[in-house]
Amino acid sequence: MAASNMRDIKRRIKSVNGMEHITNAMKLVSAAKLRRAKNTFERTREYLHYITESIEEIFNNTNEVPTRYLKGSREIKKTCYIVMTSSRGLCGSYNTNVIKEAARQVAHCKEEPIIVAIGNKGKEYFKKRGFKIYSEYLLPPETISFMETNQISKPIIEMYDSGEIDEVVMVYTSFVSSLEQSVKSVTLLPFEIHKDPDVPKLDKLVEYEPSVEQVFNYLVPKYVEIMVYGAIVESATCEHAARRIAMENATDNAREMIAELNLFYNRTRQAAITNEISEIVGGADALK
Repeated sequence: MAASNMRDIKRRIKSVNGMEHITNAMKLVSAAKLRRAKNTFERTREYLHYITESIEEIFNNTNEVPTRYLKGSREIKKTCYIVMTSSRGLCGSYNTNVIKEAARQVAHCKEEPIIVAIGNKGKEYFKKRGFKIYSEYLLPPETISFMETNQISKPIIEMYDSGEIDEVVMVYTSFVSSLEQSVKSVTLLPFEIHKDPDVPKLDKLVEYEPSVEQVFNYLVPKYVEIMVYGAIVESATCEHAARRIAMENATDNAREMIAELNLFYNRTRQAAITNEISEIVGGADALK
């Protein structure tokens, strides 16, 4: 009986040891991907921040923004949600947090929302619950280029301009640090312009050619594209950070379990040897 129990423990130790090797390897891979993604994110953030600031400066320093792009211009009935998750698991609560926030907002919609799913996990969740998936992009976020972002945002802007949807909301994960990520929700359309009275208005005449309407028809789609692309890059960074943490925790847990199993195995083996010695001594005494 003891020999059988010891074989089971050794089998368990071997199994956990194999799992520890896998999780440790995944941790190292995620750490390498995180370094690359973080470098891309930092370069992209500086560039995108400059562009979005320039566009927002135009919005804040003119009274000629087409009203259809401004908050309050229409009643919000139908909303399009851009939900950014990963296509793979083993990244802790990364996907759960995004889906939970998106589901919370969807529950308060007046009409059935339209879902644009970037990542398989979000698509699967909402599809199982009967929501309309307008479009899906299941490639890893870090492989989506800026040109492909145009394919994501262009149909959404066309639906907004045609009145099919009244609001565009993006739900994604914001990068705070390598150890902390938080879910963020941003309303892309319509805009809510905050004019700070303490900030002096630019004292210059701005002429729009060929017309104000055409300038903003160009600027708004670009602004949305940039915001979506920036969120995709940031989400990819958060995914690798979350997976590295999850795999590090899994590796530590596996090592603790191996240590406990080894201790239990040694105690069981020692008890079995002690029992055998007792039987031998008892048999020898019986022969006297």
